[in-house]
Amino acid sequence: MAAEIITKEDLTLFKAELLQELRELIALPVNKAQGKKWIKSYEVRAMLGISPGTLQHMRTNGTMPHTKMGGLVLYDIEDVVKVMEDAKKSGKSRN
Repeated sequence: MAAEIITKEDLTLFKAELLQELRELIALPVNKAQGKKWIKSYEVRAMLGISPGTLQHMRTNGTMPHTKMGGLVLYDIEDVVKVMEDAKKSGKSRN
């Protein structure tokens, strides 16, 4: 069995490919891939990894656009992705 030597350039190329694939996965949430335009609160919380209280705070302070229909709160998937991208650009994490 021949040994393969991994160079710094190999690792750099691998890193670039991995980051590109991760960016593509983040940019296309599962719900959007399934064709959903509107998602519920529990789906937003799962996407962002946040608590119900944090999501409520984001709605209250205007960070997270939403629509109320009866007692149901709905979010446009594109708005959720935009909030994620804005947080990434500003260097803020929402935990």
